[in-house]
Amino acid sequence: MKPILISRIADLRAALSAPRREGQSIGLVPTMGYLHRGHMALVDQARGENGLVVVSIFVNPTQFGPNEDLDTYPRDLEGDLKLCAEHGVDIVFAPDVADMYPESMATTIDVAPLSTILIGAQRPGHFQGVATVVAKLFNIVQPSRAYFGEKDFQQLTVVRRMVRDLSFDIAIVGVPTVREADGLAASSRNVRLSPEDRSAAAVVSRALDLAEAMVAGGERDPAAVAQAVRQTIAGESRAGTPAVDVRLAATLGELDVIGAAPVVVLVTVPFGSVLLLDQREMAGAAGANQKRKTA
Repeated sequence: MKPILISRIADLRAALSAPRREGQSIGLVPTMGYLHRGHMALVDQARGENGLVVVSIFVNPTQFGPNEDLDTYPRDLEGDLKLCAEHGVDIVFAPDVADMYPESMATTIDVAPLSTILIGAQRPGHFQGVATVVAKLFNIVQPSRAYFGEKDFQQLTVVRRMVRDLSFDIAIVGVPTVREADGLAASSRNVRLSPEDRSAAAVVSRALDLAEAMVAGGERDPAAVAQAVRQTIAGESRAGTPAVDVRLAATLGELDVIGAAPVVVLVTVPFGSVLLLDQREMAGAAGANQKRKTA
């Protein structure tokens, strides 16, 4: 069954009013379109946990910088609708920019300092744009649950903090990263990789495998883990210079020593003109709990 395609905010609110009155739970999957298996993992989980599923498709201009790829970001609404139909989506909300931003925004949301570290330092204003448009979508849809991929780990962390700070009555569900057969994280940007860069990009997953093995083996120096990841990626001549960070998974806070708390290794690396993001969340260093108890 084809999903209902809605492009105006007022029409979406009207379509959701009856299901909400009837007590149906609403699951929202916010996307920028050009959907793939990673998005469908979010949709499938939303389908299993809610009475009604809404997928939003909106390439949000406010999260792109002046020299970034807004104009070339891949779009395929017809293909997106086909995938949504195959996975049981009820409503696809695909608004125009003029409907989402009828005038210049006087109000924005800045989840500082989470929005200004890591990718936020490389892309000033990016997470401010993300937080603002997600807040607008939450206000428009008023979902019971919203689903985000763990691949964009900093985005997920920003959204979770925004929801806590602003007391949204919405459960934020993080869904594990979906990977291709060679380990590359599924992403809309992958289609823009040249065949050679696409093959080379599998090095990112191998580098994260190494990081996970080091931490599982008891490595407690985050700098040593980060350096090993950089060296592995540097061994691939087609990869650009990576940014690698080892942070506390819960807060993205810096750490001097990997202890018992879960950590996340975050990687951004260019291949040609395409910037790839990946991450790996993992348990803290083996033996850290025991060492703390006997200290």
